[in-house]
Amino acid sequence: MSLMKRISLIFRSKANKALDRAEDPRETLDYSYQRQLDLLSKVRRGVADVATSRKRVELQVNQLEQQSAKLSDQAQKAISMGREDLAREALTRKSGLTSQIGDLKAQHAQLQGEEEKLTLAQQRLQAKVESFRTRKETIKATYTAAEAQTRINEAMSGIGEEMGDVGMAIQRAEDKTAQMQARAGAIDELIASGALEDVSAPQGGDDIARELDSMSSQADVEAELARLKAGAQPQAIEPGEDGGEILRAEAQKNTTEGGAQ
Repeated sequence: MSLMKRISLIFRSKANKALDRAEDPRETLDYSYQRQLDLLSKVRRGVADVATSRKRVELQVNQLEQQSAKLSDQAQKAISMGREDLAREALTRKSGLTSQIGDLKAQHAQLQGEEEKLTLAQQRLQAKVESFRTRKETIKATYTAAEAQTRINEAMSGIGEEMGDVGMAIQRAEDKTAQMQARAGAIDELIASGALEDVSAPQGGDDIARELDSMSSQADVEAELARLKAGAQPQAIEPGEDGGEILRAEAQKNTTEGGAQ
């Protein structure tokens, strides 16, 4: 296949696809119905024209018949008055009119036949147009209902082009929101661990605050240790007859060692 044929084929295929998308069956049906109405109107005008011509021929035949009757009377009167020459002239003119009347009657019969055929064709076409109109309205209503149902189903399922774009936008917004939340959480963890410095905190007293926190923590440790030691020492025993002196000596020894430390 040559390059020009391929280009022509591609162009026709794309043009056909574009026409399919642009075509609305309801508009096509309305256009076809309008064309049929125009044709019916032309047929009606044709019937009217033929009927007018037939009526004109009828009038001409009536006029010629009246003239022929008048010439017959004139011929009869001329014979009664002994004017054979005038009678012959009147009868000659009557013969010419009789020939014209015959021709006009033949035309009248032909026009009448054409009128009858056109009238029958008009009636058939009008019945066809009425049937097409009823079918057209039914098809249009069915198509409109199907189109509305399709749009509703697409909207509910999210497969429509517009709803698909909306769904993608929502997905992108959710992804960005999750990303920002994750980033904010990571920054909070880094600030809490000390890997990042909180720039919103006062910069002048950072070292002092950290030193005070360290001293406070150390003091808390020492206080807890002293409490544990106090709880671990044995309770004092009153001096008795058997071992009072020994207990007092051990207590005095522990006090001396504690002071030395």
